[in-house]
Amino acid sequence: MEYFLPIAEVYVSLPLIFLLSLFVGVLSGLFGVGGGFLMTPFLIFMGIPPAYAVPNEANNILGTSISGSTTHYLKGTLDYKMGLMIVVGGTAGTLLGILTFTYFKDIGKINVVISLSYMYILAIIGTLMLVQGITEIDRARKKIVVKKKLHEHYWIHGLPFRMKFKKSKLYESVFTPIIIGLIVGFIAAIMGIGGAFILVPAMIYIIGMPTKLIPGTSLFVTIFISAIVTVLHAFNYGSIDLILVTVLILGSILGVQIGQKIGEKVDSSEFKTILAVLLLLVGIAVAYDSFFAEQAYNETKKIGTETLDPIATFVRDLSKEMPILYGMFSIVLALVLGVGAAILRRFLSNIRKKYIHTAPPASQK
Repeated sequence: MEYFLPIAEVYVSLPLIFLLSLFVGVLSGLFGVGGGFLMTPFLIFMGIPPAYAVPNEANNILGTSISGSTTHYLKGTLDYKMGLMIVVGGTAGTLLGILTFTYFKDIGKINVVISLSYMYILAIIGTLMLVQGITEIDRARKKIVVKKKLHEHYWIHGLPFRMKFKKSKLYESVFTPIIIGLIVGFIAAIMGIGGAFILVPAMIYIIGMPTKLIPGTSLFVTIFISAIVTVLHAFNYGSIDLILVTVLILGSILGVQIGQKIGEKVDSSEFKTILAVLLLLVGIAVAYDSFFAEQAYNETKKIGTETLDPIATFVRDLSKEMPILYGMFSIVLALVLGVGAAILRRFLSNIRKKYIHTAPPASQK
């Protein structure tokens, strides 16, 4: 049974969106990267115009990032100072990205730009991951051990205004994290992704942060970038659909928790090649959708606007009459669901440790 989204104005299957979001969430938790580069194309394939798929997935990423960041905060594995420097650059990059988004939207080319961006990005990342995965499998089979330098030095490390980052035990130019944030923010604004697939490697190989601080800091940065993208899209275009966002966030948060649990028991590096192939297939599908199925958006749009249910009518009217309140509510929704999921996971984890791990062996009963 399909449901009519009041903001995107298309019919979709909410259970299917939930299952897809759950699946992408599992991949995110398993591999430690954001799932925006998969979920946004999935939304496009389901008939949601790219101009709506991007901001709603950004809102979804906000919820999952809050959940994950809260978990790392409770563990103490987060470098706030480094994160804030990246956020400074990310804010500027996001604003620049929104201006670019607005330009292409005004000339009616934004859907093509988003689709082509995904096509090229997925093709590049998928190919690199596939090559890396095959290489690692070959080295493991031949039992070859390759020693890598802990920290390479590039031109960016020679920039002025050095600063101490005590948590990460680093002393380098503030422009290093700011420039990285600038790039991530620009991409996030146009493509509706958290940018973790760029940010995480940059934090490892360019900034040189300790591995244990990278996931939490990356999620911390993503919170601010996704929040800015969400608010600007909500205020400028009214393109956030609360019904769609709620389903996406619930599926993603649950999936991330499952993926993290699976990741604790299996070696996720074994599945990198499979993920790379999946990215390449999605990239090919985006290319097909861009060049052969673009007219589907216009055919589904505006159907059923006169038969909205009470909830959809309320969401549509609130978006039009009070856009600022509507935009803030989308942020609060992500905040409540994200923090709530992290606290619930911590609570259940404590109960499990208390009643399962401390239980006496069967021989002593």
